[in-house]
Amino acid sequence: MHDDVDASGPPEGIVPLGDDIFAIDTMLAGYPGIVSSYLIRSERPCIVEVGTAGSARVLHEAVTGLGLAPEDLATIVVTHIHLDHAGGTGDMASLFPNAEIVVHERGARHLADPSRLMRSAAMVWGDRLDTLFGMMRPTEAARIRAVGETGEIDLGGGRRLVTHYAPGHAKHHMGLVDTLTGDLYVGDALGMYKPLTGDVVPATPPPDFDMEACLATLRLFGDIGAQRLMFSHFGAVGTVEETIDQAEAELRLWVETVREAHGSTGDLDHAIAMVRDKVVARYRPLPPEASSGTGEILDTLSGPEANVSGIVHWLDRLAQEKAEREAREERLS
Repeated sequence: MHDDVDASGPPEGIVPLGDDIFAIDTMLAGYPGIVSSYLIRSERPCIVEVGTAGSARVLHEAVTGLGLAPEDLATIVVTHIHLDHAGGTGDMASLFPNAEIVVHERGARHLADPSRLMRSAAMVWGDRLDTLFGMMRPTEAARIRAVGETGEIDLGGGRRLVTHYAPGHAKHHMGLVDTLTGDLYVGDALGMYKPLTGDVVPATPPPDFDMEACLATLRLFGDIGAQRLMFSHFGAVGTVEETIDQAEAELRLWVETVREAHGSTGDLDHAIAMVRDKVVARYRPLPPEASSGTGEILDTLSGPEANVSGIVHWLDRLAQEKAEREAREERLS
């Protein structure tokens, strides 16, 4: 392990958070303030979240700039396999040859063979796929460790990351708790935190969004009693209870607004317009110094179109399940 860190301070885009934790801006599509990766520079160094394929070189430079050799990194862990979080996993595995790759068991096969994931992404993103995310390279299956309901990652010196299955945003999503600091790495389970405005915006994309699972995950995260929330979008937040409450309130408002709009017309565009008018209009605009590209990408990842589509998909699934249940009951009566 190298100790020759530049005494003038960390490189640009890196924020020291104490206890050998560093937030690293992965510069998604070349823009700042979208995806946070976290380096835990413990006895067994670990990276949480890798961003897109285009972010792998950014992380490589950050890690080596913080005094580690590529061979020193022990673990790479992703909260879930969406491309803005895990798209660079295969590239990172190549750049850090000794790192074990940790992922929830529902996502492991897609890291080993991302062809199905990339086909689905191409259908969703079309021409924007290369610009936003790039291509996920396969990760050698022998280097992948899948965890289930809970798991542990050894950070050395008695320090661990404890994983907790946390569905709702995605079926392959997990949160992580640092046993030394009490930090909770939340992925997208609480949505997207905008540090320049203080807003928390839900992340409810199709096809996996499930309201009840989201609320159960929020309860789980509240019960953990974290000292700090480590958002993938974007940065560390110390007001834990308030932020979890804010995330739940926003989630309920989005869902109630979509339910009202979708129930009245069934039209997706109407629901999106209603959410823009009733919900999104409440949020503070990004300040003038913020990159316009950053705002556009944040809106693409977790704006009205993506979020409303996911909520509508969930509502339609509930309606279908209800119809099937009533049909079975009628047949049995």
